[in-house]
Amino acid sequence: MTQILLGQSYYLRFDPKLWEAMQPYPPLGTLYAASFLRQHGYEVALFDAMLAESENEWGVLLDEHKPEYAIIYEDNFNYLSKMCLLRMREAAFKMIDMAKSRGCVVILCGADATDHYAEYLEHGADYCLLGEGEETLIELLNQLMAKKEAGQIVGVVSRQTSNVKRRPDITDLDKLPFPAWDLVDVEKYRSIWISRHGYFSMNMVTTRGCPYHCNWCAKPIWGQRYNSRSPENVAAEMKWLKEYFAPDHIWFADDILGLKPNWIEKFATLLHEADAVIPFKCLQRADLVNEKTAAALAKAGCKTVWIGAESGSQKILDAMEKGDKVEDIYNAAHLLRENGIEVGFFLQFGYPGENWEDVQMTLKMVRECAPDDIGISVSYPLPGTKFFERVKLELGEKQNWVDSDDLAMLYRGPFPTEFYRILHGRVHYEFRSWKALRQPSLRGLVNVPRNLFGLARSEIQLRRYRATSVVE
Repeated sequence: MTQILLGQSYYLRFDPKLWEAMQPYPPLGTLYAASFLRQHGYEVALFDAMLAESENEWGVLLDEHKPEYAIIYEDNFNYLSKMCLLRMREAAFKMIDMAKSRGCVVILCGADATDHYAEYLEHGADYCLLGEGEETLIELLNQLMAKKEAGQIVGVVSRQTSNVKRRPDITDLDKLPFPAWDLVDVEKYRSIWISRHGYFSMNMVTTRGCPYHCNWCAKPIWGQRYNSRSPENVAAEMKWLKEYFAPDHIWFADDILGLKPNWIEKFATLLHEADAVIPFKCLQRADLVNEKTAAALAKAGCKTVWIGAESGSQKILDAMEKGDKVEDIYNAAHLLRENGIEVGFFLQFGYPGENWEDVQMTLKMVRECAPDDIGISVSYPLPGTKFFERVKLELGEKQNWVDSDDLAMLYRGPFPTEFYRILHGRVHYEFRSWKALRQPSLRGLVNVPRNLFGLARSEIQLRRYRATSVVE
């Protein structure tokens, strides 16, 4: 019998678009919770939903380990967990039912449980943790194990208490143990990555939170707070991963890598000293990329930087309270490419006030900056954001996407949902055509006629929507 079974409810199998892309990463936040529990003397087993076929596999482990506590601890470093997809919420509800039917005490932690704890309690959860969970979880388990009252613990809500408060975040992240990678079937992940992509990628984080004020960005766990590990601690983890698991690539899942002054420069030096360089991809703000940081990223082994470009219209960036300029995006793309680093753009359409001309400015930016990859979404209102408060009276019964390919407009946007679904295709058709011509390959060139046809067709469809729209 195992004391604790940890799991999470993001199933790659339930997200068709990302199942097709097949770039799976284990639930890093859950692995941190597991190692923290072990550090405090608890015996832990892991259910990894990422590669599971269904919730039934959770049931199998419940029967195998017979835990006293079943903890659904979401990966707070997975942006899809922060989006609170409906299919994954349904999975969590089913997992709660399965654990309760076996007599477990059920504890929830994650973005959706923080925003909608009443729903999880109603579906049978005994406790929900608000915000960052490690220290709160330890205090709760200590009280429960001692058969003491747990209702007044800061950061815990139950059906018996209305004490809705959060405890302060962990500020010294270097004190946290490394994630419990031994609980993961690493070889299964390696096999998938190599067979699908020819290399093996693992995930890491160097920070928690983001201090910027983009008013559409959901921050249910850390809010505007930002804490960072030291470059020494991160370099030590990379050396450990390289020695024990030999990944070919690292995905830094931070909102922003290396925000503190000279962090990236110090990190790059430490990696070389420790022979711990591993090619990686990360996220950056455009206005933080200068000649010094671009060169340091390259020295550290950075292969790809993803930038939250969002829009090529300054009007829209200002409305989002991004705090940067369109020219910053152009400059960042130029500097990164000069240093041999690939560039990815996250694009967001449908923000209130966006009109046809704003869309064209974004298309122009993609054309001129020529990123190596793009990701496209529509504006997505989530609780706790200024954006949500602005449009909440326009929200219908459906307030979350079912999966990451939903792309439904959840509020009364500038254009209807179908416009953005066509726009999504139109941008990709043009992007693939230009990329095939810039970086010729047999497959890319063969697909150019099809992509150009799709571009022309979708452009005609979009212009029809424009003709009937009142948004200009």
